[in-house]
Formats: sequence, structure tokens, C-alpha cells
Amino acid sequence: MKTKILFLILLISSHLSAQEQKMTTAEIASFKESVNVVSKKIKTLSTDFVQYKHMDFLSKDIETSGKMIFKEPNLLQWQYKKPYNYSIVFKNGKILINDEGKKSAMDIGNSKIFARINKLIIGSVSGDMFDDKEFTISYFKLKGQNLAKFIPKDGTLKKYIKQIELTFDKEEATVVQVKLLESSEDYTRIVLKNKVINAKIDDSVFTN
Repeated sequence: MKTKILFLILLISSHLSAQEQKMTTAEIASFKESVNVVSKKIKTLSTDFVQYKHMDFLSKDIETSGKMIFKEPNLLQWQYKKPYNYSIVFKNGKILINDEGKKSAMDIGNSKIFARINKLIIGSVSGDMFDDKEFTISYFKLKGQNLAKFIPKDGTLKKYIKQIELTFDKEEATVVQVKLLESSEDYTRIVLKNKVINAKIDDSVFTN
């Protein structure tokens, strides 16, 4: 179950290309500031997403889609709608799972891995993730986008995640894609689209 959740979560960046360039110190400071300014204005966020699971032995990526909903300070839900119904809610220190009507719960505190992942996911929306001591972070420029790469420092986490990449729209300073590279050559890529910011979202939405 933990493995299934890990690869379904977050879970948010563009394909690497020859145009990728490292940011200067000044550019990094400017980028982080712009993200922080925008994130402070975000009270709620909902967005559609398409997830692509790439596995070396498959000729075609596995595609799923759904909706992600966030409400400050730390309510987060991933709703997978196609080709199956599966939802994950991060709430009050727990992960609530609804797998086609089969419900279960997990205490985030019992898993350092999920605690770190949850912190990074929430941080990617709230903008509070650049000073995380758990990761080595590098910054790059792409055409119309900025890219932040997070490499875990913890050996246990590295067994599951080799690198997390967050791609930001340069103008909006919000995340448009997440890429989770596993210890093998497999990866999960999540593209976010149709964002709605600061619409009213009731807490009941996060009941799984």
C-alpha cells in the first residue's frame, strides 16, 4: 500500500532540454521571492492534473487524470477520476485513502518518508519549500519556465526517490508540473492545468 501511495502522490515540471540553464545567485533570489509573494496570496487552489507513469519495460506511459485541491494551511486532496476512482487526503497529520470505496487511513507521523513528501507537496503550493534542510536544491531556467530540482539527503528516502523536479510558470510563479524520479529509470510526471485560485472551498471537501 505504501508503495502504491508513494507513486500516486504528488506527487508536480517540464521535460529537460538543451535550453536548460543554471540560474545565477541573483536569479535564484528573484525567483524564490516571486514564488513567495504569489504563494502568500493563495488561500485555496484547485487544479486539474494529468499524471504520466513512465516504466522502462512499457512502450507507453500509463496515463491517469483527476483534480488536486488545496486549502491553507495544510489540507490537500488528490482525486484520481480516470481510469479509476482513487483519492488521497492529507489532513490533521493523517493520510486518508479511498480506493474505489475501500477506505483506510495512515498516520503520517509513523512514516518519515511520507512526512517529508507531504511537507514538500504542501510547500510547493504554499511556496515554503526552498529552505528545506532535507534536500539539496538546484535552480534552472527554461523557456518561459523555472525549474527547481530537489535531491534527498536522507539515505532512506533516496531508496524511493532519486530526485523531485518542480517546474514553475515564469509569469505566474506557480507550479505547473511535478516530476518524481525513482531510484530506477522510472518516473512519475504530473502536469497541472486549469488552476482556480482563492475560490471558496469548504472543509467537507477533504472528507475521504
